[in-house]
Amino acid sequence: MASGLDNYFHISARGSDVGREVRGGLVTFLTIAYIVVLNPLILGFTPDVNGEFLGGPTAPNLPAIAAGTALVAGLLTILMGVVAKFPLALATGLGLNAFVASIAANYMSWSQVMGLVVLEGLIITALVLTGFRVAVFKAVPTQLKTAISVGIGLFITLIGLVDAGFVRRTGAGPVPVTLGNNGTLVGWPVIVFVVGLLTIAYLYARKVKGAILIGVIGATILAVIVESVAKIGPSFVSAEEFNPAGWGLNVPKLPETIVATPSFGTLGHFDLLGGFGIAAGALTAVLLVFTLLITDFFDTMGTMTAIGAEAGLIDGEGNVPNADKILLVDSIAAVAGGAAGVSSNTSYIESASGVGEGARTGLASVVTGVAFLFTIFLSPLVAMVPYEAATPALIVVGFLMMTQVKDIDWTDITIALPTFLTIVLMPFTYSSALGIGAGFVTHVVLKAATGRAKEVHALLWLVAAAFVVFFATDPITQLLG
Repeated sequence: MASGLDNYFHISARGSDVGREVRGGLVTFLTIAYIVVLNPLILGFTPDVNGEFLGGPTAPNLPAIAAGTALVAGLLTILMGVVAKFPLALATGLGLNAFVASIAANYMSWSQVMGLVVLEGLIITALVLTGFRVAVFKAVPTQLKTAISVGIGLFITLIGLVDAGFVRRTGAGPVPVTLGNNGTLVGWPVIVFVVGLLTIAYLYARKVKGAILIGVIGATILAVIVESVAKIGPSFVSAEEFNPAGWGLNVPKLPETIVATPSFGTLGHFDLLGGFGIAAGALTAVLLVFTLLITDFFDTMGTMTAIGAEAGLIDGEGNVPNADKILLVDSIAAVAGGAAGVSSNTSYIESASGVGEGARTGLASVVTGVAFLFTIFLSPLVAMVPYEAATPALIVVGFLMMTQVKDIDWTDITIALPTFLTIVLMPFTYSSALGIGAGFVTHVVLKAATGRAKEVHALLWLVAAAFVVFFATDPITQLLG
């Protein structure tokens, strides 16, 4: 059995073992399991233009969205492991789901907006099958690929700090973020986060196997104990009330029941072309699909590059093994997410936490996917893990990814400035796609301005032009509207 797994997933060839893959898969799951809870909160409470709710229609149906989210994430992550043999998990894309919710609220019904998601997934699948998506990836200069990996390292670090409440929005004034609550760390949850971070760092420094997994589980147990004693409660109480000392997303407490009965009321809830008949017009629908397409296309490129670099799987030109299969599964995930009525599914940068634990092959993805499928029935257990217990893993992995910055040539402005913008704009805009776009456009412009246009691959000119249109979507819409 072990020999068969080794041969199929090339475990030994990639310097790993079954134990590391299992631990890595579980760490990835624990780091991104929050999406099963968060996606219903983002999609479930938003009525569409007809006043209907997703899976409702007259009232929010959060259990159905949670079950659909876990089902698609589980099946597609397993598919990623078996087909692409790469340690990458997929689930409903954060940011994309918020954008999808805004489309439903402002332009069309839930079935119509999910139809646009399916359509975008079909288009991007066609781009993979024709070789275009892989060709674009290979056309990107090696050092820009390195910058993408470093930028994502900073991005997931900021995600971790914000989700843990260590860094928060100020809400007013010239400074957008600050330490804790108005410059002060408050509450026991932040202490749990710090303890979890220091524990993982210590165990990692001591080269303890399972350092990240031990840290996340240990922090969760500590959080449950703290909550049982202090009765802290959630940070988000209501739209009018925020508790800065509360837990993020989940309140860590022992569930009353372990097994939940799933409901799949969102599956098949899509109208493929219905969005083009909306009152705002077909052009609006085209621009919405284009926005989804650009974001999905380049978010995955960045994630794949970062995971491959962190796992030591890329070649000298920054290319990832089985890139065509990785991108194909990711494209199918977009279709599946829309067809299941839970928004576009995409590759998760938090998969880097599993790689940090030692995952190097698709077996880790299979483990993560199976854990997601169990979540369909065991969702109460997932609700035990607060942000503060899971996010320390992102900080440690962000540090590991940041170390690649030394491989960038900072003496050539045509490379240094685009890579710098790629790195800093990912966390500053909270979007990997926007950072990649800024880097591509700047790279092309600087090469042309310095008489070195021939050094730019033809596909990069096309991609840079697409990003210019993407950045100018709003003025274009106003001009044509």
